[in-house]
Amino acid sequence: MDTMQSQPSASLSTLLDQLRERLGAGAVLTGDDVTARSVDWLTGTPCHAGAIVRPGTPDELAETLRLCHAARQPVVTHGGLTGLVHGAEASPEELAISLERLDAIEAIDPVGATITVQAGAPLQKVQEAAEAAGLQFALDLGARGSCTIGGNIATNAGGNRVIRYGMMRQQVLGLEAVLADGRVISSMSPMLKNNAGYDLKQLFIGSEGTLGIVTRAVLRLQPAMPDTRTALVACPSFDAMTGLLAHMRQTLGGELSAFEAMWRNHYRLLTDVSGRHAPPVGTESPFYVIIESQAIDADRHGARFDQALESAFEAGLLADAAIAQSDAQRDGLWAIREDIEGLVHLLSPLMTFDVSLPIGDMEGYVERVETTLQEQWPEGRLSVFGHLGDGNLHLMASVGSNDADTRHRVESCVYEPLAELGGSISAEHGIGLEKRNWLPISRSPDELALMATLKQALDPHGLLNRHKVVTCDTQDEH
Repeated sequence: MDTMQSQPSASLSTLLDQLRERLGAGAVLTGDDVTARSVDWLTGTPCHAGAIVRPGTPDELAETLRLCHAARQPVVTHGGLTGLVHGAEASPEELAISLERLDAIEAIDPVGATITVQAGAPLQKVQEAAEAAGLQFALDLGARGSCTIGGNIATNAGGNRVIRYGMMRQQVLGLEAVLADGRVISSMSPMLKNNAGYDLKQLFIGSEGTLGIVTRAVLRLQPAMPDTRTALVACPSFDAMTGLLAHMRQTLGGELSAFEAMWRNHYRLLTDVSGRHAPPVGTESPFYVIIESQAIDADRHGARFDQALESAFEAGLLADAAIAQSDAQRDGLWAIREDIEGLVHLLSPLMTFDVSLPIGDMEGYVERVETTLQEQWPEGRLSVFGHLGDGNLHLMASVGSNDADTRHRVESCVYEPLAELGGSISAEHGIGLEKRNWLPISRSPDELALMATLKQALDPHGLLNRHKVVTCDTQDEH
């Protein structure tokens, strides 16, 4: 048994007995069944929670929180555990509440173009259910097979198609959440228009489980787009890359669904340097982009896509291009962008960052970060890629160590320049524990105070994901 896993306290043991009685013995995991699980995929850190509770229905989740509230028992929510900001970490004094059994697809309305799902449903399962109904669920992430809808909602996930369909917030029409005291807030409206007072669902989208736990959601579906065109192109300069973004938006209009940028340090590392992927175009250019467009009419769409690339080449916006001719080739292009496992292997110990800033400031920002890192760690390496069209960059840094002091110094290099640019320390991964102390870079004192007021109002005893995102006076000292 892991050394950090201790026997439950008397009060916790009593609570666990109550939970077993209400939910069934199989719904409560303790001991080795807890430590055998990790709290994130990147580090593999074992779970140290006092127990893991697995409610099987929304009502059982509400009952769980009612009992925890009465016992003043803090809890941490577990979804797909694909997060990168330590949002699922739990101490032996906390319970982890896993939504893995709340994974049902409850209903699909092809006419209203909605799907009703439980929060533990994996994203890919929802995508496949929508596809079977002749529609699509537009959100798409590399972790689609593992991440859950509840986690997508709690972090306001972005992903590869934000440029066309928006963040997770734009996909949610209604939701149901359980408050810290077990009260159920059900706002499961399927309507596009609903101005009947405050839009309460917005409180829970992006709140990282600190205000309530999402149990169910009504999600917006989109028409299926059977024809997908994908290309990986090389750009001779940053100005050419941003010019290409404007050009493709103009020529493809609403069909442009992805514009994923890769700096040369990312593209070359995963192709020439490591040999993990064959480079579809040469590795000498400073910038690379995966461009994807989706439409219904294959023949006309293909002609438009080819013409858009040809005119971009004539305008000097790209130096080379590889156009996917099959699903396998498309997957191969995306594999270079999404090979996070490769980055972990090649750059370990790895520090991951997820920021947003004005597109025009990106080149100078990256150069400043890279220069500052190299001044302090000459052997350090940086890999940069991101969703350029929506102002989101991912930075992967490796400086030879990942201890607390080194990490803080690297975070300073990455986050501090964002203050003067009006950028954000988190574009789509959330705050969790990792970024909480840096939040004042992106939020004013008045905003932080209002966030604390909301936390105090909805969770006055500080029981939900305590210490994460924001703390309030009623929470135990960290």
